[in-house]
Amino acid sequence: MHKFLAFDLGASSGRAIVGTLDNGKLSLEEVHRFKNGPIEKSDGLYWDYPALCSELVAGLEKAVKAAGKLDGIAIDTWGVDYVLFDPERKIVRLPYNYRDERTKKAEQAVRGILGDSEIYKLTGIQKMELNTIYQLYAHFTEHPEELQNSVFLNIPDALAFHLGGDFTTEYTIASTSGLLDPVTREWCWELIDKLGLPRSIFPQIVPPCTQGGVLSKELQEKLSLPAIPIFKVGSHDTASAVAAVPAPPQGNWAYLSAGTWALLGAELDAPSITCDGEKAHFTNEGGLGGKIRFLTNIMGSWLFQETRRIWNSNGQDLSFEDICQMAAASEQGKYLIDPNNQEFVTPGDMPQRIRDFCRATGQDGELSDAEVARAIYDSLALYFKNKIAFLESLLNVKYSAFNIVGGGTRDRLLMQLTADAMGIPVVAGPVEATSTGNIIAQAIASGVVSDLAQGRKIVSDSFDVITYSPRAAEHRKFAALEEKFNSII
Repeated sequence: MHKFLAFDLGASSGRAIVGTLDNGKLSLEEVHRFKNGPIEKSDGLYWDYPALCSELVAGLEKAVKAAGKLDGIAIDTWGVDYVLFDPERKIVRLPYNYRDERTKKAEQAVRGILGDSEIYKLTGIQKMELNTIYQLYAHFTEHPEELQNSVFLNIPDALAFHLGGDFTTEYTIASTSGLLDPVTREWCWELIDKLGLPRSIFPQIVPPCTQGGVLSKELQEKLSLPAIPIFKVGSHDTASAVAAVPAPPQGNWAYLSAGTWALLGAELDAPSITCDGEKAHFTNEGGLGGKIRFLTNIMGSWLFQETRRIWNSNGQDLSFEDICQMAAASEQGKYLIDPNNQEFVTPGDMPQRIRDFCRATGQDGELSDAEVARAIYDSLALYFKNKIAFLESLLNVKYSAFNIVGGGTRDRLLMQLTADAMGIPVVAGPVEATSTGNIIAQAIASGVVSDLAQGRKIVSDSFDVITYSPRAAEHRKFAALEEKFNSII
């Protein structure tokens, strides 16, 4: 029996989860949960790094009480953000939040030095103004003195450093930066030099599934613990989630990590950097087992979350299950939207924005609440189908199954409609994919599990998954809607 502690941090909350691996089966126990979120100061939007460090220690203490012993600790978080350290390894300032508006000006300035297509050719990363490339350029432009004799670590590595981890950054999280060469898997010095960023700020990159230090002597003494290994896992949360896909050992498969954002893609042995990939907003990020996560970002549960928030703020009391039932009783395909339209990105009156979008695209715009909900469901299913068709065409493959992991798999209607739209089975689960992938990577790093294939077999044997088979009649209806849908996206 082996026990590992996974810290899984998102942009609104964090959790400490103990994974117990026993005779080829994995079980999970959440032992600590805490809030996370941006803090607004007069000069910008930040993360409360000291508070997060304190929560890690609190989670570690609870984990030891629950588990008795731990064979490893690892952290995964969202991507792109970083902490800057001075020569004494003290933080220079609180880490910026990726939503801080300084990146807007920086993105325009970088475009004046290198065009978007040139950056994509060098990095294979889709252009998003929150990427580390724009954050660091803004930091260097506004506070050049802070980058003198300093080094940055991405958020999960900076948090691990507080626990006793080494001063390196892990490959999958570094790959979200827009500053990595996807072929060499090292920093893209050509790009860095053209931007004038000091080379000295960039840390050594190390692969996932390796050890990156041990619990600090200070925490060993404080908590009466041994030198617990600290592991590098898929430190980008999506990398850990994809590692937990219970994929078949043979055949072609694609995946979707379903949450507030839906990350859809395929595992590749090498990056795919083409004009078509750039136009379709596909990105090449690092994965476990030497793989590339070739994926695109889609607004997922965010559309439901914001719609529900508006309805309930106006006096309704709707659960997500209520919204699901409303949609299920509504006519299929009557209204369609582009889920990734920029009008839907920011918080606001999502139901009204959906009605406005329908009106602007030649639909009547007089949607009932149930029709608003159904429009989201049908459009997401068709959008997933559209992106899978693009992958099949670009990569010259044919997918026989679509694996969906994460919290979005709880939405059975969305899973069934996605199978109907695609005409292939949807394999849904596990729900706790990110923490599962984190723990599998720790087990590989410690030698308990041989490789990613064995890790995925453990996932298949440990967690219930549901297979949704396409319904022929509904598939034909979705096929008839494709021309209309393609005309509005």
